[in-house]
Amino acid sequence: QVQLVESGGGLVQAGDSLRLSCAASGRTYSDYTMAWFRQAPGKEREFVATISGSSSWTIYADSVKGRFTISRDNAKNTVYLQMSSLKPEDTAVYYCAGGEYYSRLRNDYAYWGQGTQVTVSS
Repeated sequence: QVQLVESGGGLVQAGDSLRLSCAASGRTYSDYTMAWFRQAPGKEREFVATISGSSSWTIYADSVKGRFTISRDNAKNTVYLQMSSLKPEDTAVYYCAGGEYYSRLRNDYAYWGQGTQVTVSS
């Protein structure tokens, strides 16, 4: 069992940077693939990025590649999403998720945080 709590969201201007954090509880946290998803108003929740348990690989959605970086610190049971060159279209609620294997599909992740709002003004 893993419980996830996101933090770090806020209101920023286009071009700014922001770092999201997701603190996890659970003894087997390092075994899980972790991911970030986001959901804008009126839209489906979409995949943003994912990272393996050992940080040996990361995968990004095309829309954020080169601007966002996912990382994790297993000693702190925390996964991060560093977001740079933010755009108004990045505005969404960002969710942290944990699962047993790599996937871009939300249904493949068993554990979810409550979400943190990111708003990018133009």
